[in-house]
Amino acid sequence: MAVRKLIDRVYEVGAIDWHRQLFDDLIPLHEGTSYNSYLVIGTDKIALIDAVDPKFKDTLLENLVSLNVKNIDYIICNHAEQDHSGAIPYILNNYPNAKVVTNQKCKQLLMDLLLIPENKFIIIEDRQTLSLGNFTLEFIFFPWVHWPETFLTYLKEERILFTCDLFGSHVANSDLFAKDTLEIYNGAIRYFAEIMYPFRKNINANFNKITELPLNIIAPSHGPVYNKPEIILSLYKDWISEKLSNKVIIAYVSMHGSIEKISNFLIKELTESFIKVIPFNLTYVDIGYLATELIDTPTFILAAPAVLNGVHPYAIYASYLVNLLRPEIKYLGIIGSYGWGSKLIEQIQSIFTNIKPELLPNIMIKGYPKENDFEKLKEFVSLIKEKHKNLGIY
Repeated sequence: MAVRKLIDRVYEVGAIDWHRQLFDDLIPLHEGTSYNSYLVIGTDKIALIDAVDPKFKDTLLENLVSLNVKNIDYIICNHAEQDHSGAIPYILNNYPNAKVVTNQKCKQLLMDLLLIPENKFIIIEDRQTLSLGNFTLEFIFFPWVHWPETFLTYLKEERILFTCDLFGSHVANSDLFAKDTLEIYNGAIRYFAEIMYPFRKNINANFNKITELPLNIIAPSHGPVYNKPEIILSLYKDWISEKLSNKVIIAYVSMHGSIEKISNFLIKELTESFIKVIPFNLTYVDIGYLATELIDTPTFILAAPAVLNGVHPYAIYASYLVNLLRPEIKYLGIIGSYGWGSKLIEQIQSIFTNIKPELLPNIMIKGYPKENDFEKLKEFVSLIKEKHKNLGIY
């Protein structure tokens, strides 16, 4: 991959992973990803801000050679996760005079994860600065976005904020700077939903640390760089606000047609009640899209059949995912179908430990839905409509 220039003496020297299809063996990637690493060449010192996934260590080293970099003084590690830190040992091997600049929590993680010797570290505190000569780096602690050690690095003279995972996107693109607004939105909201959404309260609590800075560029470690920072800042301000829409998610799996019939009936009734419905068939759901829709959804309905007296495994997976993401859903509805017995309701309810939405009346249908079952479903929809009115979103 070619070196990409932000401004004079500041370069992106990382790697693009064009064909990666799965991140953390969990998150589907439709457009690959990138591991952005930034070289800041001061008049006195040179700093590398974040590294790359170890699989792309050679790309990073080749880019440094192409810029004729003979010495690196500082490796700034904003975040210890290996897709940003994994190449640091190789950089230290090729540039033995370099020191890893990070905070105490990150130091310990790097020693544990990458076996970096303790004598290779310089420990910094919140709002501490580091001079490169004509450039000054300021370190801004921003914990739990999305690990406890995370901090941001601000190049004061050029007003560039290096944010590591914050404001990232899993997008492989040779263009350095974000251009198309729709592409920015699609990549950024999916990344936010999958990775940052559980930490939205932490982002909200520290957001003023960013908005109070004069900013020309926001440079994350995945995806495009923003030379119009107000675009991504505005999007995040909306996403972390936790405002809700008049919307219902129905996540369902159907073995013999009963749950599919129920789900289709609910979609029709909710739509006719002027409530937006987002259905997800759990047999082929993209968890990224499900996570994205959770951001502003007040009501989540899980519909599944019983399997061997328990709940269908796909419904277990969806329940676990929702609980893990900790969305602001206010109401949870559970609908099940069974033949000879089931502990479906109890199993699903036991999964929701991180969030405590109000439980709507459970509906259990024996066999294929009948006329009285559809009447219960109509009452169920009327209740959701009333609940949304009470929230002021209908």
